[in-house]
Amino acid sequence: MTETGNHRPGQDTLPGAVVGTDPDSVFYAPSSPGGMRLCHGCRRLDRCRMGIESEYLDNDGVVVSRMTCGPADEGGPQVAHGGWTAGVMDELVGHTLLMNNEFGVTGTLTVKFVRPVPVGWALIGRAWIVGRENRKIFVRATLELESSSAIVAEADAVMIARPATHFESHYEWLESQRGVQA
Repeated sequence: MTETGNHRPGQDTLPGAVVGTDPDSVFYAPSSPGGMRLCHGCRRLDRCRMGIESEYLDNDGVVVSRMTCGPADEGGPQVAHGGWTAGVMDELVGHTLLMNNEFGVTGTLTVKFVRPVPVGWALIGRAWIVGRENRKIFVRATLELESSSAIVAEADAVMIARPATHFESHYEWLESQRGVQA
């Protein structure tokens, strides 16, 4: 999982929502003081709940993120809970779209837990687009120790580009589920 893609947004895709700069928009993703694009839940805190401190899009189209797993997310002794690792990998693949000013949701996420992730160590995440097919955007990510570049987790995701009406459609569907008996 080390090949990077250099595919640019908008090629072979259907129109989707674009991450904007309007604070009243559901697609607003401001940056934290450390340069981290914040999701809807994290922007209220002005920091990433997953421990991602900073991120940038490099010249090859790779989103590079720096993070630390804090003690609150410890699973085994001095190692991250697998749920934290999976959550961070989901965040990395999702931010690949955000950093390219696109909006999509995770369709599938496959995480390979290579090594236990140590708590309190500086980590580097890398994520990049490897292909597109209609609304599907294929993304790959790695998580490594900053000190040695040893990979501790890998992920492959299929992201689904979503239109500007994504949340509106979801809320309508959810409302239709009230009172439905299984």
